[in-house]
Amino acid sequence: MPLLPRNLPCAALRAAAAFGLMMVTGNAWAGGRLLATGGITEIEGSAGGGITPWALIAGLETNDQIGGSVSCTQVAPQDFRLDSCGLAIGIDDRVEFSADQLRLNLGNTVPGQSIRLEVFGAKVRLFGDALLDQNHWWPQVALGVQWKHNEDFNLVPRALGATHANGLDVYLSATKIWLAGPFDHTWLADVTLRESEANQIGLLGFGGDLGGYHLLAEGSLGVFLTDHVVLGGEYRQKPNNLSAFREDDWQDIFLAYFPIKNLSITAAFANLGNIANKSGQRGYYVSLNGSW
Repeated sequence: MPLLPRNLPCAALRAAAAFGLMMVTGNAWAGGRLLATGGITEIEGSAGGGITPWALIAGLETNDQIGGSVSCTQVAPQDFRLDSCGLAIGIDDRVEFSADQLRLNLGNTVPGQSIRLEVFGAKVRLFGDALLDQNHWWPQVALGVQWKHNEDFNLVPRALGATHANGLDVYLSATKIWLAGPFDHTWLADVTLRESEANQIGLLGFGGDLGGYHLLAEGSLGVFLTDHVVLGGEYRQKPNNLSAFREDDWQDIFLAYFPIKNLSITAAFANLGNIANKSGQRGYYVSLNGSW
């Protein structure tokens, strides 16, 4: 039985409406942070870039406030389609809790079938402030975990050699923002180290005949072209646990638009490499994120 509602987008919208009501009934729920300081939402539900988490905490809350975000994302390489919807709650700009469900449509690899992955995350800011610490060299640093459950493990992942349906990712992220960076623009950089045994982030199960947990590097770099537009790129190293099919690292180039403080629209070109029996998987990425 799935741990998250099958109709997660509707559930997320209902949650957003509930939190919106709390916002207008109490100052503790008002978002006081600046535009874009909650990032967008990465594919597994945590505040960050598109394919990697950042040390930023979801939402627009400051100290003594509660905020959050609701997001939906679609990634469409040539032979597959990945849909992701979830929500995240930020408390005191210190702690984040997130829940997300991903659904991979297998296209003509297994016609008419899809794989569901449920992700529950938590993140805590250890020290630093990516925005306010302009006079210091150190970044904002956060420690996070993502517990993942593959709801359709017996459909494809087990046949490919994955050893189990559940896995835990642990990551450490360091994020720095320079308000007066090169070329008189604001810049953001992130480096993340992740310990994971997830095959294709867990969509193809966990572990395999070639190994289990790996220490993996991820990174993001972005520049504010204007106060409302961010151009950037990301890289995510991947494990290679299954001898049946090679797993490649991921890259993307993204453009994020923040028309208002509470809304972001992100479009990207994503290179996902080899997925199962399909090589050279490249395509569009589009995400809608609402924050409070």
